[in-house]
Amino acid sequence: MKKLINEPGAVVDEMLDGMVAAHPELRRLDGTNVLVRGDAPVDGKVAIVSGGGSGHEPTHAGYLGEGMLDGAAAGEVFTSPTADQLNEMIQATDSGAGVLCVVKNYEGDVMNFDTAAEMAGMEDVEVEQVVVNDDVAVEDSLYTSGRRGVAGTIFVHKCAGAKAAQGADLGEVKAVAENVIDNVRTMGMALTSCITPEKGEPTFDLGDDEIELGIGIHGEPGTERADIMSADEITEHLTENVLDDLDLDEGEEVVTMVNGMGGTPLSELYIVNRKLQSMLDERGIETWDAWVGDYMTSLDMMGCSVSVLRVDDELKELLAAPAKTPALTVTEE
Repeated sequence: MKKLINEPGAVVDEMLDGMVAAHPELRRLDGTNVLVRGDAPVDGKVAIVSGGGSGHEPTHAGYLGEGMLDGAAAGEVFTSPTADQLNEMIQATDSGAGVLCVVKNYEGDVMNFDTAAEMAGMEDVEVEQVVVNDDVAVEDSLYTSGRRGVAGTIFVHKCAGAKAAQGADLGEVKAVAENVIDNVRTMGMALTSCITPEKGEPTFDLGDDEIELGIGIHGEPGTERADIMSADEITEHLTENVLDDLDLDEGEEVVTMVNGMGGTPLSELYIVNRKLQSMLDERGIETWDAWVGDYMTSLDMMGCSVSVLRVDDELKELLAAPAKTPALTVTEE
């Protein structure tokens, strides 16, 4: 294993310290692996918080800032944050207007966020939760009951964060988040496994001439292992599964995301996007915006995912709204 680390057990702690050093507009809650906006709690605003295992950077703390998240909790690599730390995050970001927790559908995350919400509720914090389950590949996996929450979560952060920044109340912000969840689908694949710092070896074995389709962001098994395919063939497989599940009509508008898994060159992601946009054009589906880059990764895994979000006028307005975070900045036109 070759990694830019010191001790495997110190990776998360040192990463968070380094992130705050690079982004002084963020602060770390003492004695925790929780980062929050430096100005949290923001007076009168519904707080948007999220969290999960580390190893998916820039998710989650990369989306802290104006127009997106108020708090982000980092567990150990591929491990849910504890309920105690999630509770501290919720309480530190609550201005009195309530807190929306955006949870990816993994059993540990769901259980710990549920417990944290109960703990915060006992302190009179109003908490609502949404669970993201955009992965069309499998209904149940190693860590989930139902579909997994993957890269489509970033669209939830953006739209809910923008709605909260407009001054909407907790119910209105939750409704926007649920609208995104109802209308986004994702499917991913891997060319290689990832290597966790603690284990020091691939989390699964792939032959030199094999790929895994339908992979999860922790290296969970996908729908099938296949012989190596061209970029166009891989994109067709992912996109067809996403579009079949989303059931789009001709003339509808979408936002797309080609997300890198951490070890894939940006040039290859653009090749995937080229085919994705061609497929949408052939179906008469209008792309309102296209995102390409590393938004939710799996350490050093080589691979990608394709997400498609059906958008209405409100979601377009919220996606275009200003945001200023370490990983995503949107400026007013």
